[in-house]
Amino acid sequence: METYNTPNTKLEEAKRAVKKIKGFYIHAIVYICVNLFIIVSNSIESSQGFADADGYMTALFWGFGLLAHGVSVFAPSFILGRNWEEKKIQEYMNK
Repeated sequence: METYNTPNTKLEEAKRAVKKIKGFYIHAIVYICVNLFIIVSNSIESSQGFADADGYMTALFWGFGLLAHGVSVFAPSFILGRNWEEKKIQEYMNK
């Protein structure tokens, strides 16, 4: 029977996981920088200052996208467990 826990497989899975997390962190940093710039520049131009809600719309909707990205990166192991995929593969292989 073929095993899926070879060192190369574990290494590739770890590299993919780290790449996903790195992508999320980059996304979060860009989100913060861009939205700070938008909010500050809109508040300077607006007569209402920081109370102008239009300056926050990009941050709000992009924030939903960032949240979805975070869920896709961190939630699968949180909801399904660490080895859920591996266990399911073994379950189907044993049928």
